[in-house]
Amino acid sequence: MAKHKNMWTVIVFFVVILCTVVVAHATTSKDLMVPKAKFNAENMGDMSDYDPANPIVPTGDTIKIAIVASFSGPSAANGGFYWNVVQWVAHDINKRGGILVDGKKKLIEVIKADHMSKPDVAKKVSERMVLEKNVNFFWGTDGSHLMRIINSVADKHKVIALNATCLSDDLQSAKNFSPYAFHASFSVEQVGRAFAYFYGQIRKKEKKFYILCQDYSFGHDMGAAFKKALKEYFPEAQIVGEDYHKLFLTDFAPYLEKIKASGAEVIFTGDWLPDAGNLIKQARQMGIKLPIANIYVDEPNFLHEVGIEGARGLMNLSTWNTDNPHFKNPGHIKMYRTWNDLWKNKWKTPPYNSRTFEIFGGNWGAWTGVTYWLMSVVERAKTLNPEKIISVWENDVYQFVNGKTVMMRGCDHKMVMDLAISEFVPWQEQKVSFNIPPYYWYKNTCSYGPTWIVPAEKCLPWMDTELDRCKNKDRWGR
Repeated sequence: MAKHKNMWTVIVFFVVILCTVVVAHATTSKDLMVPKAKFNAENMGDMSDYDPANPIVPTGDTIKIAIVASFSGPSAANGGFYWNVVQWVAHDINKRGGILVDGKKKLIEVIKADHMSKPDVAKKVSERMVLEKNVNFFWGTDGSHLMRIINSVADKHKVIALNATCLSDDLQSAKNFSPYAFHASFSVEQVGRAFAYFYGQIRKKEKKFYILCQDYSFGHDMGAAFKKALKEYFPEAQIVGEDYHKLFLTDFAPYLEKIKASGAEVIFTGDWLPDAGNLIKQARQMGIKLPIANIYVDEPNFLHEVGIEGARGLMNLSTWNTDNPHFKNPGHIKMYRTWNDLWKNKWKTPPYNSRTFEIFGGNWGAWTGVTYWLMSVVERAKTLNPEKIISVWENDVYQFVNGKTVMMRGCDHKMVMDLAISEFVPWQEQKVSFNIPPYYWYKNTCSYGPTWIVPAEKCLPWMDTELDRCKNKDRWGR
């Protein structure tokens, strides 16, 4: 009897283990991502006097956010992008009276910290922001190699660093991890997995891919992640070419000639501006009409330059978009209308009067979304104490104004979310996504049309199991 009892004990033990593994594997975003806080557009402040070129900047005892980015040099446009979205959030919250922290309501002050795309300058300006400006938060940046420097300064001085834009997975590796750094962007592995899943499991059409990315760690990581994910989700796919070009390239012709001769059906790139815009412009000028699987080939000025035929068929991956239709609630419509009306009627100073800033969505939606998220965490923590902010943000779940839900994985501070891939189509076909008047995003170029969702569980970000905090945890960080 004792032997039989022991045998059944062993069997029950292994059944429990097996069920646990199956449940963990089957976990979906719906199981875990129940919002703890939501953005409520009904509480928005008066935005009628908001102008990014002439911001109302409070002084004194404020909550200070330093945007550490390029405000000069070859990547200067990015600083202008970031300034608008962060200043937008600050203006909104300031109009509501600020945030109660440590027993006092404080307004938000946004400070420009120009690193000029130079690593040595990034370190110096980040240090100065802490020691001279007493900033509470870093917000960055254009370039993962520069975000790594910002994170290291944040770790040294115990300042929260929000990475809203950089994708390199090693920013949160065992070697580079800091409890003060939060990766609130999609990551390289998420992008690679999402596109591989889309082409192999959803679209099931094109099979020949040419990888063209920027020649630094981020670009090489992008190529590697896509190739790795194709083996899992689309083993029949072929990589017919692979190249890496220097940053801020002005002549793509040598690479485009190789793409022409390769038989590729899709160009896969992680390029960001200005490279992303120059890539599509020169490709179309050379008669290359291939779809481009991208995350940043969506800048409106370049899209209008190449026109409807030039932008047709682009495949854009977004952390912001939801499934169609994109406008599902009154708050999202209110945010969109408020932004668009200000662009039409108030933003008269370059670059904010350009088509780049016309539409609220895409990067503007994602970057404002994660900035609102940070401020929501501060509001709920009721303090600027970084340790308490960390404790609230870890494993937090937040809902953007458009209904999208995101989670901050606790062990390595990476954002988890469903991702959306949209095919760019002419204005007559954009109603499928733009379901409010005038029923199109842009009339003279292509924009979001059919949109497919890649569930979070199919594109979870890479986790470094060498990081002590993540050992013996599943990919959800549990």
